[in-house]
Amino acid sequence: MAPGCEASRLVGWELCPAARVKPVDETVVSVSSGKSVPSDSELVERTQAGDATAFELLVRRYQDRVYNMAYRMCRNTADAFDITQDTFVRALRALPQFQLRANFFTWLFRIGVNVALTQRRKEARRHAFSLTRQETGGDSDPPAFEPAVAGDPAGASTRRELSARIEEALEQVEAEYRTAVILKDVEELDYSEIAEILDVPIGTVKSRIFRGREALRRLLADWQDWGS
Repeated sequence: MAPGCEASRLVGWELCPAARVKPVDETVVSVSSGKSVPSDSELVERTQAGDATAFELLVRRYQDRVYNMAYRMCRNTADAFDITQDTFVRALRALPQFQLRANFFTWLFRIGVNVALTQRRKEARRHAFSLTRQETGGDSDPPAFEPAVAGDPAGASTRRELSARIEEALEQVEAEYRTAVILKDVEELDYSEIAEILDVPIGTVKSRIFRGREALRRLLADWQDWGS
């Protein structure tokens, strides 16, 4: 089963992961179905008015994005499921106080990042256990959302190895730099979105991304094609 589908079940809805989506800032019409696609603000307003199905649509829209971020932050499927569940539960509880002029996606992601960082701190307090897991190969589950590559087995193997090396290297990068790199290079958010999620100035975001990338380059110096 796809990871996002499992994550949605933990939250409490039987939903399958959608393709990566950007926030829907206004109501649009789907080209494929011809039906109106409600904006985030509309769904939030309906949820605040007591429409439970509206929140299900928000979960469907963003569950895979939250799960993917959580997995990249903690590299453990069980923890990523828990973080995803906790993020949406906290969001639902906080929605009555949500201001409609705010951006729901960045607000939701701020909750998710904070939950993931809390989980990371808990893991740090179990450092001895973490070291034991690393020595025995770490999480036995495959990385989430790894794209399938056909027709080039050797190239696909190299990319998988590089991806694994990058994830291992990210584990060694300082938390604030790692988080910024994940949000920029994995989640492909822009600087303003990251600044809002992390509640820091854009200049600080750029500095953290630069330092995080430099740390990764040092850790991956033996890969000649890194950064090409």
